[in-house]
Amino acid sequence: MRIKSDFAPAIILCAALVASSCGGGGSSPINNPPPGFSIQLAASTLMVTQDGTAAAVDVALTRSAGNTNSVTLSIAALPTGATTQITSPGTGNKGTIAFNGQGAAAGTYQVTVNATDGATNASASLKLIVAIVSVVQNSINTSVGVNGRLQEFMSTSFQPAEWDYQFFINHPDITPLTTLGPQHIRIQGLSQAVPMKANSSPQQPTDWDFTMLDAVVQPILGAADHSPEFQIAVAPSFMNDSSGHLDITHHLADFVEYSANLVRYYNTGGFTWGGKHFQSASPNKITWWGIFNEYNINGLNPTQYVQLYNAVVPAMLAVDPTIQISALELADYDFDVGDPRNNLPTFVLPANQGGVNAQVNIVSTHFYSSCNQKDPDTQLFNSVASFTNDVSYIYQELKLRPDLANIPVWVTENNVNADFDANGSGISACNGTKFVTDPRGTSAFFAAWRPYVFSQLGRAGNQALYHWTFDADPQYGEVDFNTAKTYLSYWVDYYLEKYLGSYSYCPPLAAVSPLPEFPITCPLPPSSILNVNSTETSTVEVLATINLASQAVVMIANHAVHSPSDNNGPGDPRTVIVDLSTFICTSGGSIPAQLLTIDATTDPSTGPTSVPVTASPRATVTLNGYGVAFLVFSTCGSNGCVCPA
Repeated sequence: MRIKSDFAPAIILCAALVASSCGGGGSSPINNPPPGFSIQLAASTLMVTQDGTAAAVDVALTRSAGNTNSVTLSIAALPTGATTQITSPGTGNKGTIAFNGQGAAAGTYQVTVNATDGATNASASLKLIVAIVSVVQNSINTSVGVNGRLQEFMSTSFQPAEWDYQFFINHPDITPLTTLGPQHIRIQGLSQAVPMKANSSPQQPTDWDFTMLDAVVQPILGAADHSPEFQIAVAPSFMNDSSGHLDITHHLADFVEYSANLVRYYNTGGFTWGGKHFQSASPNKITWWGIFNEYNINGLNPTQYVQLYNAVVPAMLAVDPTIQISALELADYDFDVGDPRNNLPTFVLPANQGGVNAQVNIVSTHFYSSCNQKDPDTQLFNSVASFTNDVSYIYQELKLRPDLANIPVWVTENNVNADFDANGSGISACNGTKFVTDPRGTSAFFAAWRPYVFSQLGRAGNQALYHWTFDADPQYGEVDFNTAKTYLSYWVDYYLEKYLGSYSYCPPLAAVSPLPEFPITCPLPPSSILNVNSTETSTVEVLATINLASQAVVMIANHAVHSPSDNNGPGDPRTVIVDLSTFICTSGGSIPAQLLTIDATTDPSTGPTSVPVTASPRATVTLNGYGVAFLVFSTCGSNGCVCPA
């Protein structure tokens, strides 16, 4: 083939270059790049603690043949507040990076280890966990609770009405309710479950019908401690004004007689009306009575409520002087209308100046974190501080009167969201928009939120925390109304009561599945709140208690929000180092313990299972998102107490 002349010089030049590269007298060799290197970390995850205890990771170099360059290390994406001390490999093959987490926020971070010799760069990723340190002291914090004692029990609630009175008819087994361990279960009859239907003249037997109400009350009288609290929530409809609220001006005397007849029905052999005798079928009495429900959003002002209370309570006591009375039962979303600061001042006025002058055994209020499903997780967790502030305020006001100074506070309604479908219209009762069920009442969010609430309220001296409500939907329930299957919330409340609650009776533990491994003494000796010093309290709640039987519980509730916009989010992982060195005196010693965790991985139908662990002086507890863990152990063994108190 003939070569076209204009390509010939290029071909000749290429041939010359090829000849040169093969040796044979070429002018100079081409410079190859210097050999490189790679790096490997001794661990892919490293934990450091906020108390300043450093942790180090080794960095190994693998060099290409001939590479003797000096290599330096550096860190990228180090969390704010954390520091490092770096020992670079130089011309060797090993370096070390020591991390100090003091000053850094708890959490999990991805940091990058970079290496360079000026010509070659390499990097590796390291998961850095900044852990909280909680030092549990073997000493009682007498400034919290009731003189240092956690005197708070768990309970639950029912609301008999035409929409839910069939629960025990469809699910007659009361074992799940009894094993939950609630004290003084609260009953609040509404709508068609209000037993007085009319006040005919002359009286007619049809004026009263307890059928719907007792479909719930009678099973409860046979469950748990057989001692419910009956809240006389509303007036019979014929006593109400056009807005549906009690017409106290014209029907106060009627309401007084109605309340007295309820006591007669359940406690003293019944009453006769229109020639018919009405009497409870149960031999168990109702000792605890609540006077009206959330009067502050149901048509009464503080002066009218005191007037009502002062009239009703003496009439009820005249029927049965042994009953105990719960006052106020406030709606409290920390709104102006629900704020105790608008209601307590009138109630605690001197008795001869318009204040309460009838018997008071309990002062009650209700707490919900939201009334709008759109509120983010952060807002709901932040509401807990207002709960504790209001409990403290109520105690402050009660102390203004010597006869009220020792009255305990109970929270008789508590849940994540108070909203509901207004009249079945599909519209929110709180904000007028479309109602949406809030799943946070039964999700892993609840496993962080309720223990946080329990701890904070117990520290403030609250003595009872009632779930609203037992048989309901995923927003409110502990069990499903239709199937009676347990929600995650059931197990959260169950273990709060069994491990920490101040309960005074013993449910049949043989019926519990799984059985709690914690060695329960019955009745449970009262627990004291131990001093705990934590390096961070904004995202994790740590509550430590010990009872007279030297049984100790450390509760860790992780309420760290992953993203500020999260609504029923997963939560952010947290690791807590529980320092038990004041309980473990022997060098290298440990305590046999049980660890029980409730989180998104827990099966709500069976509940959590505790695992045996060995609690060393620095025990590690990790929650991978919203949830709660209970570390339980006995500080005394066969050789006596591990450490003297």
